[in-house]
Amino acid sequence: MSEIDVIRQIAQQVLCVPTLAGIKDNWLWDRTLRILRNVEHICRMPELTEKNVPVERFCLITATYFADAGFAHYADAEDMSARLVLADISQTDLRDFSTQVVTDKLSGALAGPRIDKINQIIVESSNRFTEMIEAMILSDARNLEDMGVVGLFNEFRRYAIHGKGVSDVLESWRRKVDYRYWQARLKESYRFESVRMLAERRFGATEFFMNQLDVEHAARDLEELLLESMDKAAIK
Repeated sequence: MSEIDVIRQIAQQVLCVPTLAGIKDNWLWDRTLRILRNVEHICRMPELTEKNVPVERFCLITATYFADAGFAHYADAEDMSARLVLADISQTDLRDFSTQVVTDKLSGALAGPRIDKINQIIVESSNRFTEMIEAMILSDARNLEDMGVVGLFNEFRRYAIHGKGVSDVLESWRRKVDYRYWQARLKESYRFESVRMLAERRFGATEFFMNQLDVEHAARDLEELLLESMDKAAIK
């Protein structure tokens, strides 16, 4: 088994959290694999390859595996209140928890300098002014996760954990639109132009979905159907 395979195995064990039902909650692992795919593709973007920018791939991939490990490490299978808190954990706390997990879980598998580099990538990935290339890649990969239909899925999951419904989701969406939250995210959250452009396309798909959700929630399509039927009946 290769070194990265060992890391992957450890990460999967950490990120698959047991539940009260005795099954594994694999949401974090699924999310991590998706972000990892983002990372791998961003590494092959012309913005990096044409400039021969050196990237420490092993440390970057390992940092990706453990960037969200703080969620799993502090999730108590028997304490739902802890999970509710984790759903809204701050980015600062998440970074701190995740780097603790890296140190605790990988100390026997990797040398100290590599662990330090991995933790530095995780910490710097939340610094929008960082010049650390691995952190920039991880940051864009994670921010892309918030855009598009996948981003909506993650948002819906968080609302469901808190017992919220469709009306709450729509109200939050409207507030973010009114305050130009998404425009700010698109402008400020991406270090690579090609990734930002993709995020814009994904956001367009999100808008379409949310508009349809608003229509169905208010039953406006059913109302229009009823009016059409009444108009046809009046003509007859």
